[in-house]
Amino acid sequence: MQVGWLTAFLDLPADAFGEEVRFWRAITGSTVSPPRGEHREFASLEPFTGDPHLRVQSVDDGPGGMHLDIHTDDVAGAGAEAVALGATAEHDAGTHRILRSPAGFRFCLVPWEGESERARPIRWPGDAISIADQLCIDIPAPVFDVEVDFWATLTGWAPVPDDRAEFVHLTRQPAITLGLLLQRLDSGHTATAHLDLATSSVPDEVVRHEGWGATVVELFPSWTVMSDPAGGRYCITARRPRTGR
Repeated sequence: MQVGWLTAFLDLPADAFGEEVRFWRAITGSTVSPPRGEHREFASLEPFTGDPHLRVQSVDDGPGGMHLDIHTDDVAGAGAEAVALGATAEHDAGTHRILRSPAGFRFCLVPWEGESERARPIRWPGDAISIADQLCIDIPAPVFDVEVDFWATLTGWAPVPDDRAEFVHLTRQPAITLGLLLQRLDSGHTATAHLDLATSSVPDEVVRHEGWGATVVELFPSWTVMSDPAGGRYCITARRPRTGR
């Protein structure tokens, strides 16, 4: 399968959709595209430069979460390949496929429409720069190795161990804004995901996010776990914003 582009989808509860879109628009320095879909439930967060790699969706049931869109030039072939590697097919919508990985993480295969321009980080007042540029898939420990093999084989991106044993990166692609990080968790039964931001100053970025209604959940040496206004978790990390490393 050729991965042309990746998009992280924030699936937001309908009753918090407007507030959440305003928060993520402000945090990422984006504009919001006109809504689309049968119920006007989809929109793109369009960066100042580059092609969109973040999208939002209003969901009527449940607390929301995140899923991944993989843009490819052969949706049907990629779907068959994913199933052969252990994914479960949930829905064939004709133009796109909805599947779940071996650990239960939901993702979609969608047509690649030529997206190729990587977004640039934004410099904020105070001189810190940041960009939301990584999807971290949180995987229960018993199925972690199987899930790493699945994503590495499906994307063709080599897994790279981190200094911390619970993390594995998939080799970052220079032309694609969004990177993939796989994290092993000691609890849980189904894989989920959260968004990571890279910044030149974690403390400054935390203060900026708090100003828009986010709260600090937990502090680590190289990253801070945050909660957005609706309770969704994400991380602000000390990775290099221009390279993602």
